[in-house]
Amino acid sequence: MTEKHDIKPGQSLELLKELHILTRDGKMNQDSRRKIKQVNHLFQFIEPLLKELQQEHPAITLVDHGAGKSYLGFILYDLFFKGQDSRAHIFGIETREELVEKSRALASRLGFTGMSFLNLSVAESIQSAALPATVDVVTALHACDTATDDAIHFALKKQARFIVLVPCCQAEVATLLRKNKARALARSSLTEIWRHPLHTREFGSLVTNVLRCLQLEAHGYQVNVTELVGWEHSMKNELIIASYKGLPRQRPAERLNEILCSLGLEEMQSRFFTTP
Repeated sequence: MTEKHDIKPGQSLELLKELHILTRDGKMNQDSRRKIKQVNHLFQFIEPLLKELQQEHPAITLVDHGAGKSYLGFILYDLFFKGQDSRAHIFGIETREELVEKSRALASRLGFTGMSFLNLSVAESIQSAALPATVDVVTALHACDTATDDAIHFALKKQARFIVLVPCCQAEVATLLRKNKARALARSSLTEIWRHPLHTREFGSLVTNVLRCLQLEAHGYQVNVTELVGWEHSMKNELIIASYKGLPRQRPAERLNEILCSLGLEEMQSRFFTTP
């Protein structure tokens, strides 16, 4: 029997079965319930953004980076895009060719004609002629490590109106903090915050997302940071939503560079760039 309280009205049961969120007889296990709760909860954050865009132009373009099996793209298409303006389109970007082929086959089988899947890295997609020059929404759900930063670069290049990120396993900043720890310890007692290896990892993750938020603000975006779902469902649940508002850019750019210099992360200035 289907768990009705986990399924949204009008949601395709066939899609949920194809995504292995539901079994063939319509049942869910605990892992499936966690996945659908997370994706459906994320949809609640994204839906108002899509409705706002829809008031301006119905032909919305959304690019989902690090799409994997394209849970998010399929759910968004099923719950919002299906039956809307035929010019609206979702692009799924994924490096694993077998997942791209499976997503293409599933979209064809379900008649989801407004979906395309590209076998590209996030960085490659910035230059790809298969994607439009500008897009409306960029999403990256658990895009690992620097793939989230590549998704931000893509969104900035494509002048995205909205950017929705759930960052995952950010290791680069922690690696540099670890490398420069001895020099930093001699310079400031604040280095005690990340002296122990566990704290280095956790502090590195926090700093990475702070830098990302400042970078987006330095490009004129209004940024909101919240929790995607309760900790019992996922330990990687920070949700960053950026909306382009043309806000003043100088102060966040200055703050970002101050943090990089204070933590000995100057070599990351090119990653967290603050100029177009």
